[in-house]
Amino acid sequence: MAADETTPLLTEASPSSDAARTVNATTAVSGAYGSENAVSRVDNGQDHDRHKQKGNTLVSRLLQVVSVENRILFAGFLITLSFSFTQVPIFYVFYVMECQDYYSHHPPYSGSDPSLRCVVPEITASTALDFAVLGVTTVFCGTINLFVAGWMVKKVGPRLTLMLQTFIPAIRVVTQIIAVLAGGRDGINIFQYTQLITIIGGPLGYILVINIMAGEVVAPVRRTAVFGMLQGCFMLGQATGYLSGGQMGDLWGIRRPFEVACVFFLIATVYVQFMLPYISPDDMADGKKPEVKGIAGFFTPLRVVLPQKIVLKSGLVKKYYGVMFLCLGVFLGILATDYAPFLIQLYATTVFQFQQSDNGYLMSGFAFMRSLFLIIMFPRIIGWGRKWYLRRHPEHASVTKAPGTSSNGQPAPPDEFPATHPEHIDAPMGTQPDGEPMQPKPVEEDEDTSFDLFFLRWSLIVDGVLTMCTAFATQKWHIFLAAFALPLGSGSAPAAKGVITALCSSSQRADALSALTLIENIGRLATMGFFGLVFSSLAEIGKPHLTFYCNAAIAVIAAGVLLFSRFPPEGSRLLEDDGNGTGESETTPILENGASRDEEPV
Repeated sequence: MAADETTPLLTEASPSSDAARTVNATTAVSGAYGSENAVSRVDNGQDHDRHKQKGNTLVSRLLQVVSVENRILFAGFLITLSFSFTQVPIFYVFYVMECQDYYSHHPPYSGSDPSLRCVVPEITASTALDFAVLGVTTVFCGTINLFVAGWMVKKVGPRLTLMLQTFIPAIRVVTQIIAVLAGGRDGINIFQYTQLITIIGGPLGYILVINIMAGEVVAPVRRTAVFGMLQGCFMLGQATGYLSGGQMGDLWGIRRPFEVACVFFLIATVYVQFMLPYISPDDMADGKKPEVKGIAGFFTPLRVVLPQKIVLKSGLVKKYYGVMFLCLGVFLGILATDYAPFLIQLYATTVFQFQQSDNGYLMSGFAFMRSLFLIIMFPRIIGWGRKWYLRRHPEHASVTKAPGTSSNGQPAPPDEFPATHPEHIDAPMGTQPDGEPMQPKPVEEDEDTSFDLFFLRWSLIVDGVLTMCTAFATQKWHIFLAAFALPLGSGSAPAAKGVITALCSSSQRADALSALTLIENIGRLATMGFFGLVFSSLAEIGKPHLTFYCNAAIAVIAAGVLLFSRFPPEGSRLLEDDGNGTGESETTPILENGASRDEEPV
């Protein structure tokens, strides 16, 4: 048959052809002698695939263990552990140095029991006074450190700032060792002056910087959960440091906890340098927010709390109070819940005659339970809760929008044409015209975070109810049960961090976390004074248990205030000030036809 242009170049072989007969004959011969080898090759290939799959699974698990998220979490544990080694020994050190100072200008001790040498009312009073001064100095310098750390993050980036927050405390611990060697009044004065070092690197700054770093490198969908796990790592490091620090002092001498803390601070500094990622300050600013000059740069976090302006879809400009009410609710929540551990200790000591060892076990159990809840249960609650909330409120479901599509999923108009940057253009393939821009994969947006705000409100109520139930305790084991149940109401602080990062723009994220950390610190100071006075007043009339009801009442008020904190309307944009009082930034939209701006609250 003559071939033409439609004849296929490769013809299908007929089973009766010579080639087919040859193949069949060869197969028959090989089937008689080579079947075992063929089966062996198949088995070896399957074993190789199984080993390869197991190897890939092992590698993926190892990569997951050493992921950026886990490295940040371990950094939080390691640094908190370093700070916590000396927390328990410091009080005993002050007690010993006050005793040395007392006998430096009093007659030597002449009693028969050496263990009662320092049991003198004057020594106890002086220890309480000097330790209170140390606490006030630490809080004051730590608050300044909060502003300094936030300012440094925007100047040199989070990693270098965090290294300073771990290396400077190592220097402080060295000076505290010198104070222990000096002893007496000189040692006390050196201890007091060493707190000035915390202005550059201290226990508040590192918490802020790690939270900022987690907020920058973790995917938005994981941000709230990681904030909770990070706080759980803080609690775990604190509980471990409290127990091990006290044991070191008892076993190996009064200086050993300070020496170990110094070594751990240096280890933490090296770990931060080599294990945590570098984040450029320019990337954090997102190229949108002009630099604030002068001393005003220290106080930019406070501007986040003030009412802001947002642009709605219609072009109207409205006042937005969501962040302000969120911060006010968080302050009241800290006021209501943060005193609970101290309140339980006071109540247990007053009513059930708890000894120092009882309180030690009580607080250690509380810290461990809270850390386990935040590390293990809190992320799962956030994940499950978001899915449940979206089923109940489908209107809050986020729309996954691909570049080149409009918000309703239709093809984008010409001004939204995708892949206008070289990095978005795929390399040309053989089956595709050269130079044709490829549409990138859809960018997955954050899951709806409305549940985070819902959880924040109810967690305060649950925490208040659990605290109130402690008032019904009638036996010692009831107090221990309350200490193990109270952590189940934790999670309000990390949930608040997740919500405020969702309410603010990416360029304001560091300032927002700084402002929230400052408010939490102010709340802790306020709750110590307020509820200390309340407990003292109620104890005088023989009803100290009523303090728990006051806690619950303020927690309910905090949840009520948070009802006024809402997310901005869909499609709205934040108007960012340039930070120098010169007007609005370049993100301000231009309203058409000279429309006026109606400023209404949201």
